[in-house]
Amino acid sequence: MIEIKNLNPAKLPASPQRIMKYVLVYCAAGKLDVQVDHTPFVLHPGDVITITSGQIHHIVPGSEARGYILEFTLDFFCKDDNDIELIFHNGLFCHFAMNEVIPVDKDIIEEQLALIRNELTEQPYQYLISVHSRVALILVSINRSKVKRGDEIWKPEALFLKFLEAVRNNFEHNYSLAQFAALLGTTEAKLNEQAKLHAGKTAQNVIYGLVTAEAKRLLTYGDLTVKEVAYKLGFNDPFYFSNFFKKQTGISPKLYKEQGSL
Repeated sequence: MIEIKNLNPAKLPASPQRIMKYVLVYCAAGKLDVQVDHTPFVLHPGDVITITSGQIHHIVPGSEARGYILEFTLDFFCKDDNDIELIFHNGLFCHFAMNEVIPVDKDIIEEQLALIRNELTEQPYQYLISVHSRVALILVSINRSKVKRGDEIWKPEALFLKFLEAVRNNFEHNYSLAQFAALLGTTEAKLNEQAKLHAGKTAQNVIYGLVTAEAKRLLTYGDLTVKEVAYKLGFNDPFYFSNFFKKQTGISPKLYKEQGSL
């Protein structure tokens, strides 16, 4: 559900990893090199980066790097629509690869992360309620830092965020927009309205974008063939998948894999 770890260079995975949790990395001292999907980032003391569930990431600390890694599931944090909107507010854990390094208030973040660690270690009465509140406080503090530096506020509605999660959780089914609407108890028109409002594109194009991003991950990391990637994403015809990928990216999946495999 939720876990917090002190940043220990000796215990970090040696290669990129993928976990189905939301990850917050905080650098307290030293320097951290972090790669999320295909993009490198550098964190300095007082910086955080948020990583969406399912994104492939690799944390490579420099000498004497210190800090925290906080991991939690969507089910742990999101008890209602307000929680869903908070976790994605201003793109903090957005599915659109909006990862960024964010300077924060060190005193607040370090205090709350340390208290979360103590709560999870000691497990006093109603500790999970306390931890949930402290995670919310951390997210609010990060959002305030973003607003303070002049970032434009982005606050999507819960339905749109549930739509993104539904797509991410059902890649292998290759659902149509109508099927996603039925799954969410809404209509295609409503999903299109939400997508245009919050992403500036149709709901179908949102689906295409998320599927393409997932295809890039599968082609870049691991040993799957193009055919295997196609089947994993619910395409019955690898040739159709290749045409889809090339239309979305301008390059064939075979060439993309040859150029970027790790």
